[in-house]
Amino acid sequence: MTLLDAIDSLVSKHAFTEGLHGTWDAALAGLIASFLVSVLLVSTKSWHGAFSVDETEGIQKFHFSPTPRIGGVAILAGLFVAWFSASQELKSMIGIFLVAGLPAFVFGIAEDTTKKVSVLQRLLATMASGLLAWWLTGYSITRVDVWGIDSVLSVSFISVLFTCFVVGGVANSINMIDGFNGLASTTSTLALTSFALIAYQEGDMQLAAISLVLAACVLGFFGVNWPFGKIFLGDGGAYFVGFSLAWVAVMLIERNTKVSAFAAVLVCAHPVTEVLLSIYRRKIKKLHPGQPDRIHFHSLVYRRYIRRWLSGESPSVRNSITGLMVGFMSLGAGILANIFYQSLWCSLFALLVLMLAYASIYSRMVRHQWRSPIKFSMVVKRLAG
Repeated sequence: MTLLDAIDSLVSKHAFTEGLHGTWDAALAGLIASFLVSVLLVSTKSWHGAFSVDETEGIQKFHFSPTPRIGGVAILAGLFVAWFSASQELKSMIGIFLVAGLPAFVFGIAEDTTKKVSVLQRLLATMASGLLAWWLTGYSITRVDVWGIDSVLSVSFISVLFTCFVVGGVANSINMIDGFNGLASTTSTLALTSFALIAYQEGDMQLAAISLVLAACVLGFFGVNWPFGKIFLGDGGAYFVGFSLAWVAVMLIERNTKVSAFAAVLVCAHPVTEVLLSIYRRKIKKLHPGQPDRIHFHSLVYRRYIRRWLSGESPSVRNSITGLMVGFMSLGAGILANIFYQSLWCSLFALLVLMLAYASIYSRMVRHQWRSPIKFSMVVKRLAG
């Protein structure tokens, strides 16, 4: 089945009889519930704003009015409502995400409301979600399609530990790119849809279904977050969505042996590259890996281009356009992953090309001229100075 065939089937009535029966009802219920809860949270911010509002002061703040940052509550509520509308088989899958995602969500929402949860505590919470998901499903990463490493991952303890580390890394990468209206939600929705299409092409209807339901819940929140930024995803939402994205990827490669592990990484190329770049940049600058700064890729796009190109527009408009533009960078990665998902070398090559292109564009924004990715470390060191 080709990518176009999969898309055509997913939007046709035929898909219902091929294993996705009940998916659309659950997805629609999740989308509507997520949207309505988002609206409710915005409408009642005078009640809970004392602990839920994100102020405008801060090194990574680009909004200009106090805004609720508990959008994760809406997404979790949407998924809970979707559970009621799902088939029995899909209910069991949704239940796994609801239960396993709780540590990531709870510690994230605690940071949103108290500002007292450390980066390490939140990282461990997301890893705990990965551990809980393994305990509930029995899945852990046993292959990365690299000779030698796969042998090491055949040891159960190492496989589970590595899985927790990966889940924590992906969850934190979504939190890291959550800087403008619609950015993290656009990236996550596109990635989940890409995973759904790959799973559908492989005949894994259950995984395709949960991916679509998760995407719908995020999309419901997006309807209130973009374009006016009335509510933010917050740490609770970012960590829960990031965990969900990571666990869909884990199940995709473990349940479908024809899917290259590099295809799963390719779908998440943008957030993964951003977190690796940020860790390296902060290491060069001798800062803590969790230390915030204003030189993320999306921050530079806003400051170097959008603010200049759209100088006549309001800050809110510039914010929203930046989020959508950078978020849609994941569209190309998802298309390439769906085309090459069965090819180790093609998916690896596509991943490397996108990562090098990302580094080149980043260098261009820093130095105002194109530089080879090979000289990228020099650019980062210049930032450290």
